[in-house]
This record gives sequence, C-alpha cells and structure tokens, in this order.
Amino acid sequence: MTLPTASPPEPPAPQDGRLETGDVSLTMRRTGNSERYILQAAALRRRQLRAAVLYGSSRSWRQRQALWPAALAGIILVAVIVAAVAVTGAFKRQQQITQEEQQRQQPAVVESS
Repeated sequence: MTLPTASPPEPPAPQDGRLETGDVSLTMRRTGNSERYILQAAALRRRQLRAAVLYGSSRSWRQRQALWPAALAGIILVAVIVAAVAVTGAFKRQQQITQEEQQRQQPAVVESS
C-alpha cells in the first residue's frame, strides 16, 4: 500500500498583485531557467527603482560620498596658505624696518667719531 505524497501548500496570493519574497523563491523553483531569469531581472529592477526613489539619483545610499571632510580639508589648507603669506609679509616688513633703523644709526655713529 502506497501513501500519497503531500505536496507543499500553495501560498496565498497577495492582494496587490505583487509576489512576496517567499513567493518568488517558491515560484522560481517551479519554473524553467528562462522564466527564472526573467523573474530575477524583474526583482532586480524593482530593487533598483525602490533604491532610486528612496535615495535619489545616487542609485544607492552605499555609494554616497561625504563631502564635508574634503570641504574641511580645503578650508584648513586655505587658512594655512593665508597664514603663511601673512607671516612672510610681516617678516619682510620687520626686516625692512630693522634695516631703516640701522641706516639711521650708522650716520649718527660716523658723525660722533
């Protein structure tokens, strides 16, 4: 006497017409390779569209690059360059003032001898 084999229960059909992830894998087990590829492509496209809606034109939140570290580094670089120019200008100005004072004192030293 042979017992009848029980087939897996059929999943309930969704109300909005879309397949759930468990339903897709069950459906894909029953289909041929070409249909499986079509279902996989449709699932991939659905994920891509969802990512585009959720995360904008950057396609995915994982690929979004933070701009603030580069902007901060640029601001710091500009501040260092401006400080270097200011220190160089102040140093040259101080040398010029020192030379003028030495020239004023030199004739006074010559006249007193």
